[in-house]
Amino acid sequence: MSSLNLDDFTDLIERPDGGVRRDAEARRERLAVPPGSLGRLDDLGEWLAAAQGSVPVRPVERPRVLLFAGDHGVAELGVSARPAGSAELLVRAVLEGGSPVAVLARRLGVPVRIVDMALDCDPDTLPEEVVRHRVRRGSGRIDIEDALTLEEAEAAFRAGVALADEEADSGTDLVVLGDVSVGGTTAASTLVAALCGTDASVVTGRGGLAIDDLAWMRKCAAIRDALRRARPVLGDQLQLLATVGGADLAAMTGFLLQSAVRKLPVVLDGVVVAACALVAQRIAFRAPDWWLAGHDSGEPGQAKALDRMALEPLLQQGVKVGEGTGALLALPLVQAAAALAAELPEKPEAEEKPKD
Repeated sequence: MSSLNLDDFTDLIERPDGGVRRDAEARRERLAVPPGSLGRLDDLGEWLAAAQGSVPVRPVERPRVLLFAGDHGVAELGVSARPAGSAELLVRAVLEGGSPVAVLARRLGVPVRIVDMALDCDPDTLPEEVVRHRVRRGSGRIDIEDALTLEEAEAAFRAGVALADEEADSGTDLVVLGDVSVGGTTAASTLVAALCGTDASVVTGRGGLAIDDLAWMRKCAAIRDALRRARPVLGDQLQLLATVGGADLAAMTGFLLQSAVRKLPVVLDGVVVAACALVAQRIAFRAPDWWLAGHDSGEPGQAKALDRMALEPLLQQGVKVGEGTGALLALPLVQAAAALAAELPEKPEAEEKPKD
């Protein structure tokens, strides 16, 4: 029996300040640039103002990319284009600066933090700051066994909560959230299908490296088997994460919820993060008000999850590589919205007052 009371998040999470948002909308009406002419940038600026509780909105100056890493046992079934247990290589590419997210982060001046929750490698081969939150070595094969014990799921969830507190306390003002995993999209698609009541074929995509038809069918079969194990525990979100999730997914769910508690905005990346957000929404219905969907990855499971949460992606560039890359591409758009909302001049008073 877990000692974690997830119902507390419902009481702790408030919506962004509605009064501040109305003030931001009123200020937008006074700007020299006509209302509506900046399209969605207006909405973004007003959302940021409400999240910050500030009019005019403050610039986003201390963003952070946060990536949760893990290997998933279900990858042994050949559901991924990458070999099972190879997420360590992806982590090393980020650490060494050779991955897409590392290149973009370097160009944008955004620090990247990687958290190993369940990589299938010797922890001594990676830096201490990466592995210090690890719960276990690899998550279980969800088609035939639980991904985690309930105790491991709770430990991972609590690690995510602690990391949200660390980021908020350090002055981070926006987090770009992503995953580094092999087999993670299979676990994520299972969660989405379970929570949305859909069949595996509706949520199963082909991943970042575009698996072939046979691998896609194996992936569907694995998700269907995992769904049979997920449905009996749908009423207990922590048990659901233990049964068909994984340590990285449990940690991301905790991070998303605590970020909402701490009023820390988060930009969501692909299907894995979207699945965790969907679990978090089931726990605390106001939590999605603190998140932005960074981009459309083309994964059907992501589209299903975002639709359920009424989140519309900021970008549609077909980026499938994962690792927070697509969400990081959306960061300059968010920063531009903040700058425009804060720095555009207001109309001269003579223009605002009707003539007699």
